Amino acid sequence: MTALDLSSPVAVVGTGTMGQGIAQVALVAGHPVRLYDAAPGRAQAAADAIGARLDRLVEKDRLTGADRDAARARLLPAESLADLADCALVVEAVLERLDVKQELFRELEGIVGEDCLLATNTSSLSVTAIGGALANPGRFVGLHFFNPAPLLPLVEVVSGFATDVTSATRAYETARAWGKTPVACADTPGFIVNRIARPFYAEAFAVYEAQGADPATIDAVLRECGGFKMGAFELTDLIGQDVNESVTHSVWQSFFQDVRFTPSLAQRRLVESGRLGRKSGHGWYDYAEEAERDEPHTAEKGRTPAYVVAEGDLGPASELLALIREAGILVREEDEDHGTRLVLPSGGQLALADGQTSVEFRDVVYFDLALDYRRATRIALSASQDTSPQTLAEATGLFQALGKDVSVIGDVPGMIVARTVARIVDLAHDAVAKGVATEEDIDTAMRLGVNYPLGPFEWSRRLGRNWAYALLDDLHLRDPSGRYAPSLALYRHAYASDKREGNTS
Repeated sequence: MTALDLSSPVAVVGTGTMGQGIAQVALVAGHPVRLYDAAPGRAQAAADAIGARLDRLVEKDRLTGADRDAARARLLPAESLADLADCALVVEAVLERLDVKQELFRELEGIVGEDCLLATNTSSLSVTAIGGALANPGRFVGLHFFNPAPLLPLVEVVSGFATDVTSATRAYETARAWGKTPVACADTPGFIVNRIARPFYAEAFAVYEAQGADPATIDAVLRECGGFKMGAFELTDLIGQDVNESVTHSVWQSFFQDVRFTPSLAQRRLVESGRLGRKSGHGWYDYAEEAERDEPHTAEKGRTPAYVVAEGDLGPASELLALIREAGILVREEDEDHGTRLVLPSGGQLALADGQTSVEFRDVVYFDLALDYRRATRIALSASQDTSPQTLAEATGLFQALGKDVSVIGDVPGMIVARTVARIVDLAHDAVAKGVATEEDIDTAMRLGVNYPLGPFEWSRRLGRNWAYALLDDLHLRDPSGRYAPSLALYRHAYASDKREGNTS
């Protein structure tokens, strides 16, 4: 099954931001495009707005004047749904209400031809439920674009329970012909991106609610240590706290209030107070012109240790050993079957976050997972009230000697980056096991849809097959609510590795 021919008219119903963006994508690709909106005059206003954006593309040399003029000639506002009768594809981008969408598609089904592909751009509703209103749900599919549609490459092509393979394939190939990067997805709450991305927000909020660190510090650690483009607090301020919470609540409800997707009470209070982020002038941060910028906690100068003793290879943090040597600090290596830590001159230990807490051990400081320890500009350390001040000072001084800013957070199991990445990896494995999407499509979706530095499976391979499972298993012991219980898919993934190595304990 191939993409729609460029001579085939495409219709977009709903002319808000998303509708206009989708229409522009189809128009620039070369299709005749019809715009319809139930509100009088909105279709014409949307056509004018799209025309203005085409003008800006010409000004930026991204479109020729001739191509703009041809595109404008192919763009027509429709006065009624009946004007869409000859369209080969109709994409809906109306209000996110199931009854509204079902009624629209019931009406469309009696207007368009039998071979017309019907698609919804819903981000939170069930594609199966919307298509269930149709006499022929086989031709119904989800085409979830990301905002702004003309700029962001990802499109989730969602097959409902009754969607025909031929319909899904045609939608996929059409999106690709439009210059997009499509990924195939089963109809699951949140699809790929909004399902697997929940821990990025949830774990940051959980650390804050546990008084482990303030928003500015958590955001700085996610950016400067984890390699994310934005932290969870600043990103949700940009998205809109009401919008982000609504998606989280929808996924949670759709999964029958699965504890893994539980919304944040702190975010609920923020929404209730009207602090919705940038659009309201205040969210987690204050955006008033006179407001002082919140700065992350950065530790004062610590004590640079003369040497460290490396017990084991530090696992995912093994590159630290080379950095320590390059900083002129002596590294003594000792073979330890189960050791993955550094021993400091004080006798205290420095260990990579593993889901345990500092208070459980004698004089242990944890450090967070980094995307790239060489390039990271900030490292988070976690210590308990019983940690020796000398040990914490040496741990701080060690990372400062490597050129890193240091943020000391509370005794939070799994810290910030480590627990976030582990949960993302877990949800990704669970999604594959349940037939939601392939590993490749999940990695593509998370890189392009939310700009992650690595896809979950890229992370999993880099960290080792057992890393995420072991961390979540330890977290689950300390928080037996079920939020951190590793999925059966992640257990099988970790166990298969051990079994091949002869370890069945």
